[in-house]
Amino acid sequence: MADRAAPRSLRPPRPVLDIAETLEAAGFETWCVGGAVRDALLGHPHLDWDLATSATPAQVRGLFGARRTIPVGIEFGTVGVLDPDRTMHEVTTFRRDVRTDGRHAEVEFGVSLDDDLARRDFTINAIAYSPRRELLHDPFGGRADLERRVVRAVGEPAARMREDRLRALRAIRFASRFGFEIDPPTWTAIVDSAPHLARLSPERVKQELEKTMEQVARPSVAIGRWREAGALHELVPALDEAGAEALRSLDCLAQPGPANRPNRRIHRMAGLFGDLPAARLGAALTALRCSRMEITWIQALVERWQRLGPPIAGALAASAPIDDAQVRRWVAGIGRLHLPGFFRLASARWAARREQGRAPGARDVRALYRRALRCAFRDPVDLRDLAIDGDDLRRAGIPAGPEMGRVLQALLDWVLDDPARNTPAVLGERAAALHADARGSRG
Repeated sequence: MADRAAPRSLRPPRPVLDIAETLEAAGFETWCVGGAVRDALLGHPHLDWDLATSATPAQVRGLFGARRTIPVGIEFGTVGVLDPDRTMHEVTTFRRDVRTDGRHAEVEFGVSLDDDLARRDFTINAIAYSPRRELLHDPFGGRADLERRVVRAVGEPAARMREDRLRALRAIRFASRFGFEIDPPTWTAIVDSAPHLARLSPERVKQELEKTMEQVARPSVAIGRWREAGALHELVPALDEAGAEALRSLDCLAQPGPANRPNRRIHRMAGLFGDLPAARLGAALTALRCSRMEITWIQALVERWQRLGPPIAGALAASAPIDDAQVRRWVAGIGRLHLPGFFRLASARWAARREQGRAPGARDVRALYRRALRCAFRDPVDLRDLAIDGDDLRRAGIPAGPEMGRVLQALLDWVLDDPARNTPAVLGERAAALHADARGSRG
């Protein structure tokens, strides 16, 4: 396909143009490639502009110097070049695959731009832009596929999937993100690829799940395509049982914006695994190589949702008012630290449920959350909030061990009913009575 003049909207940032001009001035052919070109043609903002060049990694490092370059992937031809603001831009030598095992590729340099574009996954990602000549080079019809709103593999779809099994998941993510269809032969290759997806590392699968929940406005559509293609069963069999409500809740949790903070990623993973029984949840998250911290928080949110979500929903649906003592008990069961995450997850689940039938209204949920926050930071809702502790109980003759634990829990339950009881004198008297009752029952 002949080169075409680029639309005026396709203008990389000045630092990217400066890097390209430096390479071109040194005699090295240089093009902007990849997702930034695709997104610019779609009118979407994109901050990560990548460059492909005829210069070798050694030549790129020699041209920009050691202080401005980072060897982020020398063996694959990629050097990171820092602009004056210390933002890194990837510059990769034209390359082609020599061999691949479906996970890792061995590449060679010294090839043409067309060879480089031919090794890319989909036509919409195989469009190059020359900043110097302001031309688009589109040998595989990617721009036409953008206009047709289609994800189509470059060349032979089955060969592209064999080269990198992750491409099956990437195709689904791109189609779901942009609202595109998947070209039928490409979809067939994705389905045929499903039995081989177990070759992917759990880390790559988790990363793709997180990207999908970050980039796609309706992740439920993407996960549904995973299921339809057979990828979900192969990669995360624990999610075979995930119901429509759990998947639809992801669409609510996906808003607004990217998961640029760890807690947002955790909330989305909790939503995805929200239907999984507690006994299987830890193993499923471990299989995805979630960190210990992630597993702990996701398990806590899912456990609290499964235990407290139904009674809270029932209370919100009833006509009777909810008293403060009940709100404090819910807060105590959820915990201060998990309160925002719990309500975010619960709100998403109930929003998904409202699409199919009755569920707590968004206004009622927000009002309850505000009440819960006030209780959490005003009232005693934790054993550590009690006006007496284990040392006080030991001095009062209550032995350490199970009995002390029962007394402390009974005191907290008593205080949840009326926070005014949380004084040393009142609690000391109550503890003595509880201890005497326990001794009497044993006698």
